[in-house]
Amino acid sequence: RVSTVARTPLRPRCNIAARHRFLIGPTDTTWACARSYTSVNASDLADRVKRVLDAKASSGLSYDDLAAKMGVTNTYCAQLLLGQSKLTPLTAAKLSEALPSISESDLDSMQTEFPMRTFDNEVLKEPNVYRTYEAVTHYGEAIKALINEQCGDGIMSAIDFYCDVGTTIGKHGEKRVVITFNGKFLPFIEQKSEDNGAKSPRE
Repeated sequence: RVSTVARTPLRPRCNIAARHRFLIGPTDTTWACARSYTSVNASDLADRVKRVLDAKASSGLSYDDLAAKMGVTNTYCAQLLLGQSKLTPLTAAKLSEALPSISESDLDSMQTEFPMRTFDNEVLKEPNVYRTYEAVTHYGEAIKALINEQCGDGIMSAIDFYCDVGTTIGKHGEKRVVITFNGKFLPFIEQKSEDNGAKSPRE
């Protein structure tokens, strides 16, 4: 007799580096393996990220140190190294000076390739990331109310946006984390027909 029970497909073999890096693309939620895009080679990207992070580790520079040399926020500096932002030629020269062990080919790909700005759902299981996500969602309605009250009907941009991560000392001597979001306010528009430059055809 032929069984009618569907067989469980074999798990695909994943590049270890691509599987390890969680900021390179979405994953299959069952296998937690980096999904391929036609325009992005996740394995190559993960390998480049590892080389760049190795260069940073060898330099002994912190993200704050490196960000100061590059003239960017510490969060954006980390985004660049993790392949989540595109490197500009001017900043590439500063990065090369700060981390001379980064190869020309890696610097070139960081400038010419367009990032697939996404995340692996597995990252939300990481306590540090999850608690940050929890804080934003828990306070989300209150944040929205304050933005509406202070700015009007609209949103905070995450494109025209600066993010900085730092620390301070509390009154009991404890170290505390300070995360600053600085995004341009984008108001919702009234969709006036006279301003619509791409009117739909009418029969």
